[in-house]
Amino acid sequence: MSRSSGIDKSPDELRAMVRPGLVTAAALAAVLDAIAVGVTTLELDAIAEGVIRSAGGVPNFALEPGYRHTICSSINDAVVHGVPSGRMIAAGDIVSIDCGALVDGWNGDAAFSVVIPDPARPEVVARRQHLADTTERSMWAGIAAFARASNLNEVGAAVEDAIDGAGEFGIIEDFTGHGIGRSMHEAPDVFNYRVRGAGAKVRPGLVVAIEPMVTLGTIETHVLADDWTMVTDDGSDSAHFEHSVARHVGGIWVLTAEDGGAAGLAEFGISPVPIA
Repeated sequence: MSRSSGIDKSPDELRAMVRPGLVTAAALAAVLDAIAVGVTTLELDAIAEGVIRSAGGVPNFALEPGYRHTICSSINDAVVHGVPSGRMIAAGDIVSIDCGALVDGWNGDAAFSVVIPDPARPEVVARRQHLADTTERSMWAGIAAFARASNLNEVGAAVEDAIDGAGEFGIIEDFTGHGIGRSMHEAPDVFNYRVRGAGAKVRPGLVVAIEPMVTLGTIETHVLADDWTMVTDDGSDSAHFEHSVARHVGGIWVLTAEDGGAAGLAEFGISPVPIA
């Protein structure tokens, strides 16, 4: 996917990004409420689209050339970009949903993973739940680092440390987080692991999507015949969490969380500050 040049946003522009973030959050909340055994990913796609359009927004994923859906629905070994279909959710699945909304020219982007209960396979559910929990916590560790960081690559170090401290996992390197604003994908890249160099300066006006993608095995992936769905080469399970986050003069605010990220950041001693 192409990326435009990211620039720091003004206070007015940051305020304009609150609405698309909340619409994205509402769409994902509706999808989460609807996920159940027997529900198809196309049905989930329609739910997300309905929420976004009823709020006066446009599904921004559908604006990507060649893609026509509101969500990406990636199940089990699918890492990202899973295409909604008639595939029914099954007991024990780990389901990742990625979604975004364009409202008044500004974008929101977020994702979550959820494990469907399966009493017949408790060991599978437990393994996948640990993967999901680790991935989610690593995202919040990265967001907490963003609140204090001088340079953006401090975020990747925090994400990596959180994952490594939870067990043996693979951190996908082929995809990264990104800047977000007028375009859904802008500079700079947001790595989920340590890289050489300090990265972009973190200062008020920077808005990024922090999104670790973690596997129970290899980090190598390939694309399926639909030209979108990326799956792990060894068939290992994957999880994906994402939030769009703004750094402003008062602190940070998680644009795609209804509480600005308060619940997720509490463990890290960070209190989000609304954009004034």
